[in-house]
Amino acid sequence: MENKTERMKYLVSVLNEASKAYYAEGVEKISNFEYDKLYDELLELERETGTVFSNSPSQNVGYEVISELPKERHESPMLSLDKTKSVSDLEDWLSGKEGILSWKLDGLTVVLTYEGGELVKAVTRGNGEIGEVITANAKRFDNLPLKIGFKGKLVIRGEAVIKYSDFEKINEEIAEADAKYKNPRNLCSGSVRQLDPGITGKRHVNLVAFALVSAEEEGKEPDFGNSFERRFDWLSEQGFTVVEHKKVTAETVREAVEYFKEKTAENDYPSDGLVLAYEDIAYGISLGRTAKFPRNAIAFKWTDETAETRLKYIEWSASRTGLINPVAVFEPVELEGTTVSRASVHNLSIVEELELGEGDVLKVYKANMIIPQIAENLSRTKSIKPPRLCPVCGAHTEIRKDNDAAYLYCPNPECPAKKLKSFALMVSRDALNVEGLSEMRLERFISEGFIHEYADIFKLDRFRERIVEMEGFGEKSYNNLEEACRKAADTELYRLVYGLGISGIGLAGAKLLCREFKNDFEAMRNTDEERLKEIDGIGEVTAAAWVRFFEDPRNNAEVDELLKVLSLKDDSEKDSGNTASGTDLSGLTFVITGEVNYFKNRRELQDTIEKLGGKATSSVSKSTNYLINNDINSTSNKNKNAKKFGVPIITEDDFLKMIHLK
Repeated sequence: MENKTERMKYLVSVLNEASKAYYAEGVEKISNFEYDKLYDELLELERETGTVFSNSPSQNVGYEVISELPKERHESPMLSLDKTKSVSDLEDWLSGKEGILSWKLDGLTVVLTYEGGELVKAVTRGNGEIGEVITANAKRFDNLPLKIGFKGKLVIRGEAVIKYSDFEKINEEIAEADAKYKNPRNLCSGSVRQLDPGITGKRHVNLVAFALVSAEEEGKEPDFGNSFERRFDWLSEQGFTVVEHKKVTAETVREAVEYFKEKTAENDYPSDGLVLAYEDIAYGISLGRTAKFPRNAIAFKWTDETAETRLKYIEWSASRTGLINPVAVFEPVELEGTTVSRASVHNLSIVEELELGEGDVLKVYKANMIIPQIAENLSRTKSIKPPRLCPVCGAHTEIRKDNDAAYLYCPNPECPAKKLKSFALMVSRDALNVEGLSEMRLERFISEGFIHEYADIFKLDRFRERIVEMEGFGEKSYNNLEEACRKAADTELYRLVYGLGISGIGLAGAKLLCREFKNDFEAMRNTDEERLKEIDGIGEVTAAAWVRFFEDPRNNAEVDELLKVLSLKDDSEKDSGNTASGTDLSGLTFVITGEVNYFKNRRELQDTIEKLGGKATSSVSKSTNYLINNDINSTSNKNKNAKKFGVPIITEDDFLKMIHLK
C-alpha cells in the first residue's frame, strides 16, 4: 500500500504540473498520450486503494488563471467530460437513446453572452469556476458574429481555435526555429488571452460553437423541440460556426466514429477526439452530474495507433538562431496509413527523460493521428549524449535553460548553419523570392565560397563557369537562376525587411512598418524603441529587437551592400496593374474562394486587399463585407453563408472595378 500511495502522490504531482502548464500557460510539458497513460494509472490506483488525494486531477477540473486579465465566476461550473477510448462504451452509454456525435476541438473554451442581439461578454473556461474576461479579444475573432437576430439573452459555449492552415502561415513568418509555436492549441491560448486585442486580431482565431447554455426572450426559450440537434441548427441560423456533428444511435455510432477518424487528416480544425451527447436534452439533464463530470455527455479519445521500431540515431539539426534540434530517426513504420521514420524530440530534457540510446526499441504514434511522436522507450540504454561540438561548424555547444527545459545551442555567430538559414529566408517566396535557389543549392554555394553576404546572391555571374560545371547544373540551369535573380532584384521594401529575419518581424509586421514609415528605409532603421512601440502591433520585445539589429555596424553594412544591387519599387503604387493607388479599403472585410483569373493566385489577391487597407479572412460571417467568387452561382458553403448573411458575392471583375483597375 505504501508503494502505491507514493506512486499516487508522484502521479498527482506530475499530472497537476502538466495541467497547470497546459491550461494556464499554454505549454505542453508532456504529450496527450503520456498524460492519458499516467491519468489512467492514477484512476486505477485510486480504485485499488480507495484513497483519493484532495489535489488529485480526478477531483479537479482546471487551474487558476495567472494572467492580468479580469476574472469572473461562471454562472454554472464548466465541468470536464468523462472519457473512453472504446466505441463499445459509446454504444452502451447511449442505452437505446439517440445521440449527437461531434468533434472534440483542441483550443480554448470560451463562454459567450449576447444581450439585445449584441455580444456583451466573453469569458474563458479558466479553472471551470472562474475564467478570464476576454470580450475585447473575442470581438477580433475572424468568424464570430458581433450582432445576431435573437434579441434576448443568449449564453453559448464554443472553442476558440486556430486552423492548421493559419497556424502554418503564422509559423512561416517566424524566422527563429525556437520561437515557432509548437501547435495550434498553444498559439490559440496565447492569442485569446492577450492584453492587446490587436494581436488577437492578427492570429486568425475562429470560434466554433458546441453548446447552447441558455436562450431566453421575454421570459421564454425558443422552441427547440427538446432537441440538441435543433439547438445547433438554430445557432447556425444566428450566424455561428457550429461544430460538425452527426445524429447517431447505438447501431450507427461505430460508423460515425469511423467517418470522423477518416476525416481527421483533412480536418483544418485541431481536434483531439469526439464528444457524444444525448439528443434528448431533458433526459440528459435528468441524469445530473458527478462531482467532476456531467452525465449528459461523454468524450471519446482516439486510441493512438502505435508501432514498435528501432532508433537508428539522433540527428542534431542546427538552425540559423543557433538552436540545435534533436530529431529521432528510426526504422520506417506504418502509422495511420502513412510511413514515418522521423519524430522531433523537441529538447534535451525530453531526450534525457526518454533515456534514448541508439538501437533502442521505441513505441511511436501520431499525436491526434497527425504528428509523429515517441510514446515510450522500451530499452532505455541512455547512450545518447548531446554533442559537445556543433555538427556544422565544430564550435563548442552550450546548454541553456528556458522554462525548466534544456536546449542545445551553437554560440558561434559565424556558424554556416546560421548563415544558411538566413540566406534561405532572404530568398524565400515571401522575401526576395529567388526561384530555384533552394536551401541545398545555397549550402553548396556557401561551402564553395560563392556567397558570404546577401548581396552575393545577385553576383553569382562572377562564378558562372564554376557553377555551370557543378553536378546538377548546366547552361540552362544557370541561365534560369540568373533570370530568377534578375527578377528578384526588382522588389518591394517590405520583402527585404521581412527577409532580414529580425525577431518578431514577420511578413505582416514588415508590411506594417513599411506603411507606417511610407517606405522610408533610412527613417525605419534609424528610429528608436519609443517610436516603434507607438505603432499598433509592434510590442516592446519586437521594438527592442529591431533597434538592436540596426545598432550592429555589420548588419548595416550588409544591408547597404544589398541595397546597391536591388531596385526597390513603391508598393503603394500600381504593381503590374495589380494595385490601385488612391483606393482605400479600410474597414472592409473580404473572403476569397474559388479560382482566380486576373491575379496569379488567391494569395496575390489577398495581398492587394491588405495593401489597400482591407482585411481578408477565411470564413464568411455577418461581419464580412464581400465574398469574392468568380462562380457566383456556386452551391459552396461560402456562397450559402453569404446569401444567408446578406453578404454581396462579387466576381474578380467586380473587385477590379471597385479598386479602379477596370
